Amino acid sequence: MYAIVEDSGTQIKVSTGDVFNVDLRDVEGDAITLDNVLMIGGDGEPTIGTPYVEGASVAVEVLEEIKGDKLDIIKFKRRKGYRRKTGHRQRYLKVRIGDITAK
Repeated sequence: MYAIVEDSGTQIKVSTGDVFNVDLRDVEGDAITLDNVLMIGGDGEPTIGTPYVEGASVAVEVLEEIKGDKLDIIKFKRRKGYRRKTGHRQRYLKVRIGDITAK
């Protein structure tokens, strides 16, 4: 069984046991629930929401808080002596998918 979940403006295809990164958020405890389920499939006909599937949710176990790769932002104008370099490093939650429940 799999589900397509919306999180922070991105759509993610998840199955039970998958490990992936989501945007950092405040978490109480070590589990969260994703309620924005767009589609559930795998057993027979898929269930497609309008826009979300009623009563569907995905249980997620939080493993750790990690940092993504460093991104370099460089601004440059030739022959003007203008050079700026900054960086950014996004913070994520590493999570594991638990149960996918439908209505």
